[in-house]
Amino acid sequence: MLDPRRLRVLREVAIRGSFSAAAEALAYTQPAVSQQIAALEQETGTRLVERGVRPVRLTDGGRVLLAHAEAVLARLDEAQQELGELAGLRRGRLRLASFPTAIATLVPQAVARFRQRHPDVDLIMLDDHGHRLIPRLARWELDLALIYDHQALPEPEVELERTHLLDDPFDLVVPDRHPLARRASAALEELAAHTWIGGTPDGAYGRIVLHSCRAAGFEPRLAFGSDDYQAIQAFVAVGLGVAILPRLALTHHRPGIASVALADPPVRRIAAARLAASFRSAAAASMLSVLRETAETYRASLLDA
Repeated sequence: MLDPRRLRVLREVAIRGSFSAAAEALAYTQPAVSQQIAALEQETGTRLVERGVRPVRLTDGGRVLLAHAEAVLARLDEAQQELGELAGLRRGRLRLASFPTAIATLVPQAVARFRQRHPDVDLIMLDDHGHRLIPRLARWELDLALIYDHQALPEPEVELERTHLLDDPFDLVVPDRHPLARRASAALEELAAHTWIGGTPDGAYGRIVLHSCRAAGFEPRLAFGSDDYQAIQAFVAVGLGVAILPRLALTHHRPGIASVALADPPVRRIAAARLAASFRSAAAASMLSVLRETAETYRASLLDA
């Protein structure tokens, strides 16, 4: 059986790029790191590290082992957290991640509330794009992640436990001098002949735009693609096309644009997700409660917008 301590050493060598840097991070001596790697290579029967190059690189075998080591070490850390909490020995730790739109709106208030209630919990807040959050949950790197789903997006390959927070409808975004800018609402099919600002082809936003336009009976004529909602607003503001954006992304309106409600809008469903097989700590349960409270405020404002 492989020694987890040696797996940690391999991970640090891969991250730091040298035995000396790994030794400093682990509070080891450099010879001790070298001995641990040599012992791990003996255990596995394969060379794991390319020596004599700077920075140090893993061999193919080393990369394979590291991928498994990350999952093993994360599970061991999860077990340690769970056992520590059951024994009342730990103050708690929570690793929370979110996609950018939520982290700019919903998350700060939730984190502030959580901090007031649980100042002793070690809260780690991470910002990442939606398509990377579920794989990070699957690798046991996160305790909770704010994600969203839509019928245009594939189902995750891992079993998640979701706590629904709110529905985020998409609005039409046009230049403020556009004829539709003064309308209370519009139908998506009215935009069939327009030039569109969409997302990148493989991105979640791009898939939602394409799915929505096709559902309205037309293929959008895309001029530019970006997954940056501020950039999309900028393109629209100078008259390069029209777009649809989630309402949360329009909390901060850029000058030169107008948002118009859609008669039958696409909706992305925002949820807090955790790996179904993971331990639900007291800190995670409390954060879910705080997120629900905070989302209630935003839910009302989105409906009134």
